[in-house]
Amino acid sequence: MDEEAYGACLVKSVDHVVRRQVEAGIDVVDDGEMGKASWITYLYERISGLESRPIELDGPSMLPPSRDRQAFPGAYAELDALDEAATRKSNSQADEREPAAWFCTGPLRYDRTAIDRDIANLKAAVAQHEGVEGFLPVVAPASAYWLTDEHYDSDEEFVFALADALKEEYRAIVDSGLMLQVDDAVLMHECDTILARGGTYDDYRRWAELRVRALNHALEGLPEERVRYHVCFGSWHGPHAFDPPLRDVVDLILQVNAGAYAMEQANPRHEHEWRVWEDVQLPDGKKLIPGVVTHHTNVVEHPELVAQRLIRLAGVVGRDNVLAGTDCGFAQGAFVHRVHEEIQWAKLSALAEGARLASEHLWSR
Repeated sequence: MDEEAYGACLVKSVDHVVRRQVEAGIDVVDDGEMGKASWITYLYERISGLESRPIELDGPSMLPPSRDRQAFPGAYAELDALDEAATRKSNSQADEREPAAWFCTGPLRYDRTAIDRDIANLKAAVAQHEGVEGFLPVVAPASAYWLTDEHYDSDEEFVFALADALKEEYRAIVDSGLMLQVDDAVLMHECDTILARGGTYDDYRRWAELRVRALNHALEGLPEERVRYHVCFGSWHGPHAFDPPLRDVVDLILQVNAGAYAMEQANPRHEHEWRVWEDVQLPDGKKLIPGVVTHHTNVVEHPELVAQRLIRLAGVVGRDNVLAGTDCGFAQGAFVHRVHEEIQWAKLSALAEGARLASEHLWSR
């Protein structure tokens, strides 16, 4: 690869995606994760002590078992085929490519080269627009997917070693003046995986609580008001019929030392869960960033619906404690898009217009 040409292309790509977000009306923007191969494998490229190896699959997909997959095998067969076709566009030799997974074979050490580049690119792009703030999304310790430990003596030692590496990434972002968004795409849906493998809910809680402690270790010393914690139930387009109820896991979310919690509220499996906050006290000084547009459908939400979603939640937790967001990212890799780009920008425009309508209503009284 021509590194100089890639670097120049990356700068233009970040400028473009920031400008498009601003044009859509978004005032807290990110870099579109343009500097990453995917939502998780980017991390493996920035940490030493890891290696990738071919593996043999137990089934048709690399994804772990779940009760959702067991209940809807035909639907998931079609979904897996679509994802495989999308991924193959990235590699002309894909028919000969073997599935691979990552393994920890030595001490984990973080290399700041790529994050420093991403910080510089986003800050330069944001500086071209007045009244706009930038954030960088990065993964949580629980989201270290397809990563098997072969070096550390225990799961806890391994998870905290990963947290130590991520601590460098987190601090670099906050120290730069950007907002940090920790994306935890696995913490919720691992519940379904553990139960599908014959484990118990107590097994899941032990697994999750360890990773929440590790995340707080990685966040130690960072000002909470500069940290957003995003949890989703997995980004894939599937039934999600066995997602754990928010009410059962919300205490895990609130244990994370973040100033704002971003979570799914716009998709039809979880939209009703705004009412959880009628019974669960949002801690003082904390904010919610509900998803008011979703990557789960190509339908563009009406701005008035977006406003309704914000207004009803603000009526529970207070109008100063709610910001508008998306359920999750619109793509989790360069060749696996959940929503077409044209629809993505329309959704973000609807988000901004709905937030404006909600603000007019909430502050007009």
